[in-house]
Amino acid sequence: MTTATSTDEQAGGNTAGSDETPVLEATGLVKLFGRVVGLRGVDLRLFPGEVLAVIGDNGAGKSTLIKCLSGAMAPDQGTIKMDGRVVNFGSTQDAREAGIETVYQNLAVAPALDIASNLFLAREIRRPGILGSVFRMVDRPAMRKQSKAFIDDLGITTLQNIDQAVETLSGGQRQIVAVARAGAFGSKVVILDEPTAALGVRETGHVLKLVRDLRDKGMAVILISHNMPNVFETADRIHIQRLGGLAGVITPKSHSMEDAVAIMTGAKTLEPDEQTLR
Repeated sequence: MTTATSTDEQAGGNTAGSDETPVLEATGLVKLFGRVVGLRGVDLRLFPGEVLAVIGDNGAGKSTLIKCLSGAMAPDQGTIKMDGRVVNFGSTQDAREAGIETVYQNLAVAPALDIASNLFLAREIRRPGILGSVFRMVDRPAMRKQSKAFIDDLGITTLQNIDQAVETLSGGQRQIVAVARAGAFGSKVVILDEPTAALGVRETGHVLKLVRDLRDKGMAVILISHNMPNVFETADRIHIQRLGGLAGVITPKSHSMEDAVAIMTGAKTLEPDEQTLR
């Protein structure tokens, strides 16, 4: 497995962690699938403590962009930086170790396991001593204790019993478990792929509140969504993909939902001075 590597930013650049340094930055990303262009020179900047929505029609390159940022796919050209340092992800595990957690539409939860076990899925705490090192026994009390701390710290009130099996939860609660796991272990960036798809109004509200809570705690969040009201309610900035390229970056304050749809479809083109890159 190729591990993530990093190199220092050019001399004279912003120091990592400063207000003007993106926690995650992509420059000139290109991805080709034979003659099909998945990404054509896409730039993206994500700052600490913000929600960046990524929108676009089917085939606009949203999924390809997210896969490149999360280590699921390697771009053919372009660079990705975290805190001003170039990184090369050989796998999603590399991205996780760098502080990027991704929640895909299929959630990747284990329905038969309880909430605590799902929060620590693939990160189980082992018992101390020979029981953990040799017999690989899981320290369930420690996992339950830390899970309760995670849930309380994130302000989640819809998950009362961490010993409850995930298969008994509603769709919105399952989504909250997946997002909470990302928030608990994603030290810098959380990527959410259509987190409110197929959810009711009330459950959608719970998930969006959790997204805002993550942002308020300083986490950087990328939100991929087709739901324009959700996007305009939650996002600080909106990255618009069209035909594999970046059509523009706007904010809910600078443009309307009608403007966003027009830019997505090509009916409206943003001038350089209309771009909201920060």
